[in-house]
Amino acid sequence: MSSGTSFPQTPRLAIVGSGAVGSYYGGRLAQHGHDVHFLMRSDHEPVLLGGLHITSPLGAAHVQVLAHQSTAEIGPCDLVIIAVKATSNAALLDLIPPLLHEKTLLLTLQNGLGNEEFLAQHFGAERVLGGLCFVCINRTAPGCIHHIAQGRINLGEHTRQPLERTRQIAEMFQQSMIECVVEESLVAARWKKLVWNIPFNGLSIASGGIDTAAMLADPALEAQVRKLMTEIITTARRLGHSVPFELIDDMIERTRTMTKYRPSSLIDFQEGREVEIEPIWGEPVRQAESAGLEMPAVKALYERLKERVRARKLVP
Repeated sequence: MSSGTSFPQTPRLAIVGSGAVGSYYGGRLAQHGHDVHFLMRSDHEPVLLGGLHITSPLGAAHVQVLAHQSTAEIGPCDLVIIAVKATSNAALLDLIPPLLHEKTLLLTLQNGLGNEEFLAQHFGAERVLGGLCFVCINRTAPGCIHHIAQGRINLGEHTRQPLERTRQIAEMFQQSMIECVVEESLVAARWKKLVWNIPFNGLSIASGGIDTAAMLADPALEAQVRKLMTEIITTARRLGHSVPFELIDDMIERTRTMTKYRPSSLIDFQEGREVEIEPIWGEPVRQAESAGLEMPAVKALYERLKERVRARKLVP
């Protein structure tokens, strides 16, 4: 497979992980005429019969889409967009192979660290790209997606600078009502995303199930948010990644505009689903420790979250 190969003008796309994120971005691509195939399990019949319904400040959309119950049914594609929870990565070992041809690209939109490395290990590094989703979004019912705010994807190549294909994929998103920015360094971009995900997703659970507005209305919790953000940026910079401290005020002020937003990890926790503890909180701590660095505030939050999840499992 040639890593510099340009992206097809009329690509065949697969969405693996058709929850809120996969359905929203895949739905926008389908809405704008792209050949998008969705892997769906529980939502298969409702979506097959009624399509995807998107409500959004950008405008509502009702899109008839191609829903499938297996990746074997979908067959080889040019781009596979992966939006399953990182806790389900082991399942990708069976899900991905039927979707591959020699030049298939894999784009992970998953949270946290380590997902590109997982895909590279099993399917070849030359195929792998990553995207960071800055979006407030919820799945409210089968086939129903409520887009609240934002929506940008920051797109980059795994372990290298952007290629022609990177910019072509970004243009495909941009032409489908999805803001997309190409990153020179994907790993630096992932650490930037952690600056928001670690404190807001984590403290929403650790503080008893509160939304972002309640968090920022509490001076003590806002101080914890700022402490965590400072520690994450300091660690990223010591690891050689360009992450500015100005992100702290910028992210906090942007979060104030979200009003009462429930972070995705809080929703997972409250609805009894697996929380992505290891990729979002555990892996940054491990990467820091392997470089001889410490993240005491993040590590303490990591331990609190593991305890909250253990306690949830004990509740009858």
